[in-house]
Amino acid sequence: MIKVSASAKVKVASLMQEEGFNPTTDFVRVGVKSGGCSGLSYDLDFDAAKKEDDRLFEDNDVRIVVDKKSLLYLVGTTLEYSGGLNGKGFVFNNPNANRTCGCGESFSL
Repeated sequence: MIKVSASAKVKVASLMQEEGFNPTTDFVRVGVKSGGCSGLSYDLDFDAAKKEDDRLFEDNDVRIVVDKKSLLYLVGTTLEYSGGLNGKGFVFNNPNANRTCGCGESFSL
C-alpha cells in the first residue's frame, strides 16, 4: 500500500487539473526505474488508463496505480509534498530504502 500525505493530496489535485486530468477518476502512476545516483529512481506521472498488471490503491482521496514490479520496492511508502525553502517537490518516504541520495530522487535497497 502507498499512502498520500495531506500536502501531497492538495498538490496532486491541483497539478492533475492543470494537466487536464480528473482527480476523482484518473490516477497518479508511481513507479521505480533503474538510474539515479543510488541505483533506482522514482517515477511519478498522471494517467487515465489502468494497465493489466497495475495494482490500484486509494489513500486520502488520491487514486494511485503501481505496476507489479515497482510495487515490491514501494510497499509502505508515503508520498509527501514539500514546498519549503530547501526546494519544492514530491518526496517519497520509503521505509524499504537502505540508502538515498541527497536530492531524495533515487535510492537503493
